[in-house]
Amino acid sequence: MNDTQTAVNTLYTAMPTALYSSLKQVRLLVCDVDGVFSDGRIYLGNAGEELKAFHTRDGYGVKALVNSGVAVAVITGRRSAIVENRMKALNVAHIVQGEENKSDALAELMARLSLKPEHVAVVGDDMPDTGMYPHANVKIAVKDAHPAVAQQANWITTLPGGFGAVREICDTLLQANDKLHGIQGASV
Repeated sequence: MNDTQTAVNTLYTAMPTALYSSLKQVRLLVCDVDGVFSDGRIYLGNAGEELKAFHTRDGYGVKALVNSGVAVAVITGRRSAIVENRMKALNVAHIVQGEENKSDALAELMARLSLKPEHVAVVGDDMPDTGMYPHANVKIAVKDAHPAVAQQANWITTLPGGFGAVREICDTLLQANDKLHGIQGASV
């Protein structure tokens, strides 16, 4: 990808020009949670408590993206107060939990927001997430996604889920829209 006509250098990697150009139209970033915002592991304590780890850099990127005017949504098959609290702290406007049919959930959200596929980017790591791919022009898999998910994606992050993949996506969307220089000072 050394030919400047076919690739654009982002902060993280070279990206096909057509894909990079499509990022300018994205108005909604939709993410799975486990395996995207987290590394996919769930810690369970003896008293039944559930713990997840979230990367602060991902949080900073989400806040910057939301502040730039791109909405963020999470659609996850599990229910968790941890997810609800974390996403609210990051100003994520659309939190859909306990949804096994992610395709229908995204279609409903897009209808409610009057968005077309070219306005949507979806991030996933495992097979249930691929149901959202037909609704999005930008189909993203985190670096450590299941191989079948990666095969369906048109962008694979350089960073794994839970370790900055969401920040990479946010930064690249901001860069494509010439808004990366404006991020600063958000508490995550």
